[in-house]
Amino acid sequence: MTATSLHPPTHESARRLPRDLALVTVAIDAVMVLVNLAVQLAPDTPEGAQMRGTYALPGVWIPMVCSIGMAWVLAAALAWSHGRNALEKRGVDSVSRLARPRLRYAAAYLVVLLLNFYALSPLLYEVQLLFMPGGRLHEAVEPASIRTVMAVFVFLQSIAQLIVLVLGVWAAAWVALRAGRAAQLEPAAEAPGSVEDLGGASPRRAVALVGAAMFAALQMWGGVAMSRWSSMGRGVDGPELLFAWMVPPLVVFALAFWGGWLGAAPVLARARPFRAVAASVLAFVLVQVSCIVIAIAWLYIASSTSGLSGLGGLIGFVLAFALVYAIHVVMLMRAATRWLYRRYL
Repeated sequence: MTATSLHPPTHESARRLPRDLALVTVAIDAVMVLVNLAVQLAPDTPEGAQMRGTYALPGVWIPMVCSIGMAWVLAAALAWSHGRNALEKRGVDSVSRLARPRLRYAAAYLVVLLLNFYALSPLLYEVQLLFMPGGRLHEAVEPASIRTVMAVFVFLQSIAQLIVLVLGVWAAAWVALRAGRAAQLEPAAEAPGSVEDLGGASPRRAVALVGAAMFAALQMWGGVAMSRWSSMGRGVDGPELLFAWMVPPLVVFALAFWGGWLGAAPVLARARPFRAVAASVLAFVLVQVSCIVIAIAWLYIASSTSGLSGLGGLIGFVLAFALVYAIHVVMLMRAATRWLYRRYL
């Protein structure tokens, strides 16, 4: 009789660990957001009424909801990847011996979020105030350069928040998945099993899902970072704004999933989720760089030949560029996935 048949509930619980870590991540994030909103909006004061009026504006709540959703998808994908990676590298039996990994993960992740909410975010806000009118550094910067300085700072702030999110999930997973000394010395009763032993999605589907989630989250993150200082979209309101924020990430998710699915062959034996994360980041960077170069070259050629004259030329350029972008997402996601998984194919 195998160890799995002796302790099926424990092993089943271990197989559900990646999914549970992702759900715990989203649940804690949701509670923190609700508590923060309640603190800001609940008080029956003039300030609370002003905040409620501000959050009721589509130009405020739509980007905010999309930004929160982006962070949740990114954090959940990373948490799932940590759990799946532990199962694949250490085996189901070894993971099943961990003492309350979900509780330890929840506690560690909650501490990370509290530090982010009440330490890092206020600190970044205070630094931003230095460049605002009346700030200490406002007079040191020329008026013509203040917008550029603010744009660079906001972009760096978005980078810092992204790094904190990634490191926060990593730290919580490290606390949850590290084995004690006794567990490390105890011989494993089961070697890492086959793909079926791990449960959950097949390796090919897991690679495509993680890669697509990461790519779409990075795409949304780029949009959030740009919207903080760009004037694009400020004249759009209501359903059009919701469409502009929601539909492109969903389309990008589908395209990235397709590319990841093509890159991961059906014979893939292991998901190796962090290779999917790396493939997604690599593909995202390559897509942005290549499309920026193509756009600049295209605009230069069109301006030299008057190819963008009139509304028809502009619409044609936008449609053609969207098609080029979609092709790049699929092809570069496929190439990055195939390259990083070449030893497993």
